[in-house]
Amino acid sequence: MESAEQTLQRIFGEGSSPVGAEIAQLSSRYARLQKITYPKPAKTRLIAVANQKGGVGKTTSTVNVAAALAKSGAQVLVIDMDPQGNASTALGVRHTSGEPSVYDVIEGRLKLAEVKQPCPDFETLDVVPASIDLSGAELEVADLPNRNTLLKDAVDEYLAASEVHYDYVFVDCPPSLGLLVINAMCAVHEMLIPIQAEYYALEGLGQLINTIGLVQNHFNPSLTVSTMLVTMFDRRTLLSREVFNEVKSHYPSIVLDTTIPRTVKISEAPSFGKSVIAYDPHGMGAISYSEAALEIARRSSNVLDAIEARMKEA
Repeated sequence: MESAEQTLQRIFGEGSSPVGAEIAQLSSRYARLQKITYPKPAKTRLIAVANQKGGVGKTTSTVNVAAALAKSGAQVLVIDMDPQGNASTALGVRHTSGEPSVYDVIEGRLKLAEVKQPCPDFETLDVVPASIDLSGAELEVADLPNRNTLLKDAVDEYLAASEVHYDYVFVDCPPSLGLLVINAMCAVHEMLIPIQAEYYALEGLGQLINTIGLVQNHFNPSLTVSTMLVTMFDRRTLLSREVFNEVKSHYPSIVLDTTIPRTVKISEAPSFGKSVIAYDPHGMGAISYSEAALEIARRSSNVLDAIEARMKEA
């Protein structure tokens, strides 16, 4: 008996229907992903996802890359550092004002272990939620001598004591370059930067790279920009392809080959308290994020070697 993939290929593969061809291609990509084992990193990878420009798919990328890796069997922790709490919403955890959250961790009232919650969709995905309460944290901790390393201290303490070994820790940053983002950059070794496939999205990239350089020089010499991911990509337009090629030419070793398309399902999933990986696993958005997660996983060895080299230089 032929598989669903073979049936679709037989019906649509030789035809002239672009929709049919796309369905067949998606089916083939999904089937291929199911047969692949995602490699696990030799050590925990700590990754902040940041871009001070809003609307570039930062939180969406955090949530869905993390979910795809968890679905593949990796143990993943997501820390929501955005007062909007959108990552917490998309991963289906409680984060109303007054609920124990990363705000209590930053303020020193609670430990990460006391505020983390399991994601209901994936057994190996834990979430440290954020709420609107976090919006006051920058002013409240501004005078503390260790204000830049509050998150780092909490993460290091948690990982050292945790009985669970995490393969990945993702920190979702707010769309700014304030103290919360500095805390995130000090707590991790890597930066993942989502870039929208439009020219104006490139304008703030230089400013973000400059801020990362300042953090490297003053607080965290091991910090490495390991990954850039082009989002909201429309392969039908010349503009999207030109933006991708330009970013790729400037950062050839860190821009993922996978691009993330604009799809309704990606935008729709958070309203159901889900990642697109859980909400529409066979769809274009989930498949694309799964392919991006696979690329990230396969680059682990090279990235960890680069981080170790930076540490030795420091």
